[in-house]
Amino acid sequence: MKIEEGKFYFIKDEFFNKINEELLCLNKKGNNKRPCYYCFKDETQENIFWFLPISSKVEKYKKIYEEKKQKYGKVDNIVFGYVEGEERAFLIQNMFPTLEKYIIEKYVKQKKDVMVNKELKRELKRKTNKILKLVEKGYRNLVFPNIIEIKKILLEEK
Repeated sequence: MKIEEGKFYFIKDEFFNKINEELLCLNKKGNNKRPCYYCFKDETQENIFWFLPISSKVEKYKKIYEEKKQKYGKVDNIVFGYVEGEERAFLIQNMFPTLEKYIIEKYVKQKKDVMVNKELKRELKRKTNKILKLVEKGYRNLVFPNIIEIKKILLEEK
């Protein structure tokens, strides 16, 4: 399968079981393939793909966003945007890396890829890269999962 940046995918339970990271947003139980994850490529490792969970609980995350904005002045780890005409919260704070073998399939609706507009795609890319660079410099509290350790496990595996 060709993995494309800016599209949405579903991740296998096998990945979450292997990584065993309690702070990852896990798949819902049953056969409903939720959540889907927004994808972007790693800038240094071609086999690594990064995923952002999205949430329909926009009001919950707007409240968290405002609290963080009051405390820190700005917020880069939660972004709001539209997917299929519905507002969603993109949770950069919950991003994680994985490999192609852990991706089930692309999210399509009526036989068309689900995507975001170019402006939102640019904003997500800019903010995720900024957060990743800060985490790599030691600011680990910007994301919940231990993405440095997860990436290390994946690089050992490939």
